[in-house]
Amino acid sequence: MDDWSNVRLCDAVNLLLGVVLFFSPWLFDLSSGAQWQTASIVGLVIAVLSIAALAAFAAWEEWVNLIAGLVLIASPWLLGFQDSQAMTIDVVIGMIVAVLAAFEAGFMYLSRAEDEPNIPKPESGC
Repeated sequence: MDDWSNVRLCDAVNLLLGVVLFFSPWLFDLSSGAQWQTASIVGLVIAVLSIAALAAFAAWEEWVNLIAGLVLIASPWLLGFQDSQAMTIDVVIGMIVAVLAAFEAGFMYLSRAEDEPNIPKPESGC
């Protein structure tokens, strides 16, 4: 049960990060344009996925959260952000979301591998 609590904690942190990202244009007085739209849309996606994961966990939600985090990391360069504060916010929150999503996906894979004999277990060592 402790493992499930860790997964729920990651989803709760992702929910908080999604809300902060959604409101970041107002909280940090970001200039309008691509950085405003990116923060609002990706923040909303992360928050909704986190709520869905808290309600009923599904592995695909973590993969979509991982993709959202990676998009958030790349967006300042792809969209040419002019505001360095928006760039910092997107990259930092994107990295945290991506790491948490990768951790959850990996954790669920390992716990499933322990439960099912058909799934190959990772070898320790080189």
